[in-house]
Amino acid sequence: MYIKRYSIASFLLMALIGSFVYMYITQESIALELFSISMPPLPVAFLVLLPLLVLYIASLLHMLFYSFLSSLNLRKSEKDYEKIINAIVDTYLSKSGRKYSFKTPEYKLMGMLLENIKIFPTADLETTNNTKIDTVLKAIDGIKNGEIVDLKPYNLLTTNDLVIQNERNRYKKEELTAEIILLNASKYATVLREEVYVDFVRTASLPMIEKYNEVLTKESLSTILSRVNADENTLEISNDVLIVLLRKLDLTKEDLIQLSATISRGGMIPEQRMKLFELFSEENDDAMDAYLYTLFDLEMLSLADDILDISQTEEYQNFKAYRALKEANKNFNIELFI
Repeated sequence: MYIKRYSIASFLLMALIGSFVYMYITQESIALELFSISMPPLPVAFLVLLPLLVLYIASLLHMLFYSFLSSLNLRKSEKDYEKIINAIVDTYLSKSGRKYSFKTPEYKLMGMLLENIKIFPTADLETTNNTKIDTVLKAIDGIKNGEIVDLKPYNLLTTNDLVIQNERNRYKKEELTAEIILLNASKYATVLREEVYVDFVRTASLPMIEKYNEVLTKESLSTILSRVNADENTLEISNDVLIVLLRKLDLTKEDLIQLSATISRGGMIPEQRMKLFELFSEENDDAMDAYLYTLFDLEMLSLADDILDISQTEEYQNFKAYRALKEANKNFNIELFI
């Protein structure tokens, strides 16, 4: 547009100068010799315009060159803008392994920042007037509100938080069963499988519990133990099987004591409970505290004395203090000493 205006103005100027020279200065013609070649006579007015014409062509080429460079930069900027929109979408979606390549310095900085941060839309951000971003914002808001959203177009990993919550929503709306999730380890994240396993073991049979025990957690183990000889959803399970389950978890002394307390509120007979922690303490030293807790809780004082009497002075001081108080007819809750 500017080149067109410049050309019109240039030709008007040249026409005015040429007319002025021809009409008011001279109408003569001059024959020039160029490189020993005689040129036909040319009007002086035309020769005056010749440098202007050369200047016009040179300036026009200059303008076309920089216009071309400007269009290239504009195209780079437009492409980078599209890339930055996609980068923002990926960041909102918490995509892993984000890597972007930008041509313009300004977008390179923004891209580097987006590669290494997480951003979460606030509840107030409902629209940006950009279709891609608004679609993602709507999807994220829907998932947060318990809705089921189609995330396939975004190619997210099963471990993505949005995917996990979306599948969790499907499970809560009973579009998925716990067994389907447990059966498809490659399709559903481990954290989701661990969650549904807690629900699954509330009513599942022992063979089914053992089938999916690779996602056993402390919570699900506690649920399993609470079902042993319980009034509802009774589960008959031997100590050998229970010990296999205990081995699958990295349980601390406190965890084992808590499991014994859970069993005490359930229906497991005292003999099995006592034997369970006795057997497990033979292979895991951390289970001895739980065994002592179980013995004191069941008032099996003589067995507890046998263990404490052969222990080192610095060992099991909390249980020794509890025993001393009982011997002095001071009755305290064993829970205060664990």
